[in-house]
Amino acid sequence: MNNLIKDQFIRDLGDLIGKKNVLTTEWSKLPYSKGWRYGEGKALAVAKPETLFEIWKIIEFCVGLDIIVIMQAANTGLTGGSTPYGDDYDRPILIINTMRISDIHIIDDGKQIVGFAGSTLIGLEKQLASYDREPHSVIGSSCIGASIVGGVCNNSGGALVKRGPAYTELSLYAKIDSSGELVLINDLGIELGDTPEEILSNLQNQNYNKDQIKFPNKLASDNEYEQRVRDIEASTPSRFNADKRRLYGASGCAGKVAVFAVRLDTYPIPERNQVFYIGTNSSKVLGRMRRDILSQFKHLPTSGEYLHRDCYDAAKKYSKDTFIVIDKLGADFIPKLFEFKRIVDLIAGKLKILPNHFSDRLMQFISNFSFNHLPRRMEEYRDKYEHHWIIEFSEEGIDEAKAYFTEFFQNNEGDFFECDEKEAKKAILHRFVAASAVGRYHSLNQKNIGSMLSLDIAFPRNELDWFEDLPEEIDSSFEMKLYYGHLFCHVLHHNYIVKKGVDAEELMQKLLKYYDAKGAEYPAEHNVGHEYFAKPALSKFYKDLDPTNSFNPGIGKTSKKKYWN
Repeated sequence: MNNLIKDQFIRDLGDLIGKKNVLTTEWSKLPYSKGWRYGEGKALAVAKPETLFEIWKIIEFCVGLDIIVIMQAANTGLTGGSTPYGDDYDRPILIINTMRISDIHIIDDGKQIVGFAGSTLIGLEKQLASYDREPHSVIGSSCIGASIVGGVCNNSGGALVKRGPAYTELSLYAKIDSSGELVLINDLGIELGDTPEEILSNLQNQNYNKDQIKFPNKLASDNEYEQRVRDIEASTPSRFNADKRRLYGASGCAGKVAVFAVRLDTYPIPERNQVFYIGTNSSKVLGRMRRDILSQFKHLPTSGEYLHRDCYDAAKKYSKDTFIVIDKLGADFIPKLFEFKRIVDLIAGKLKILPNHFSDRLMQFISNFSFNHLPRRMEEYRDKYEHHWIIEFSEEGIDEAKAYFTEFFQNNEGDFFECDEKEAKKAILHRFVAASAVGRYHSLNQKNIGSMLSLDIAFPRNELDWFEDLPEEIDSSFEMKLYYGHLFCHVLHHNYIVKKGVDAEELMQKLLKYYDAKGAEYPAEHNVGHEYFAKPALSKFYKDLDPTNSFNPGIGKTSKKKYWN
């Protein structure tokens, strides 16, 4: 693209959405062109539209000028899937950030919602509170301001045992067909008009009534997941990103189409909840409990979060500041904290007197002087037990679980306690801030260690040896290993720090080969991004959605070239 065409394109964008909403300096683009944890690349500009129809017009500009489009919401992905990656694209790139378009429409008396491109889980949770209902996902990624649409596009979530990954067959999106024409697909199940302008404007302005809301024979959640996760003898995982069952339109698209809105089911808030904290020194004990609960219980748990002792310790030290912020100021403060952190690092990057990762160093220094934030009984279990499992039940399931745990630990190693409200909140929070510990440790010790690796693994449902026991030739290559995950569905997150001098890419391939032999699938819920290869079913889905390869090319280590050449 020559400079005259580029300048005209930037002017056209400014005329459409306002000059202040078109970012062109490297400084201003960096928070959008660099991944939250992984990946970065160059972009012509970042466009921040205010309406759905503005998104459509921007994409029209891009189609006419053969410009790649990367759709982005909160940019909180862990595998770099919402930013450019590298500088080997064959066309210029525009990032469209949708966070200004955060509308949420409550429909069917709160039983369903329509979430716009930039709407967040935190915002949805607040809006549903008056209906005594909650979103698909209320823990984990919601704490860092993740978007509703991003979750659907990446098959995210699944920590909640009865709900599975985010999924819908009801969405509104634009795609570019094989002839290069931009088309709008209205699968929302709402009658909104005929032309793109009518459809997008009527939805934006909520210009529709109850009679125009239809209820087609399409899913707005994974209604088979409870039955699927109970099948403990199955030789396949309960959920993973390349599962053909759950690739449909916007669901699992990974940005290969431009998603304007999704329609999702909501869930009633239980009247009673109880968190049980379990400790043992045997992973096989947890494996037996998992199988018992899934196969024998009448009432499934709400969640079941695993944490290894080493990860417990790392999170206690390196995720302490994040824990305290959420605990004292609330989860909706976290996006502001991360934005502040990015700004501090951008400024520090301009000042040679300040070290790399200055914000991490500053926050860690401050947290070292704060109080011990974890409850006494959790700390006692840390000293006694290697494996920790935080299980939440609701309603009638509480009594069923208490009776089972009491009897089980009369004959098996380990123990449990019933958390009070304060302990429950802190136990769950400690588990979910654990994900940030490895990044902080790596930032502080980068000079003395090698690369950081992460695996997001889905084990077969019948796998008995779920706890990692690596061959010595692989195990000896690590400086640190941190294990946590969602044990009921056998989705585990393994974070590693490689020893200095070790070839991280070669080591990663050995790890993946080891898990291939166990029948595992990966990634399980973070999606491929630019970190994993998209397996054939997923790659075919991407190509069918985007035959010209104009949206988010290169995802899943696929081709970045036009028409996938």
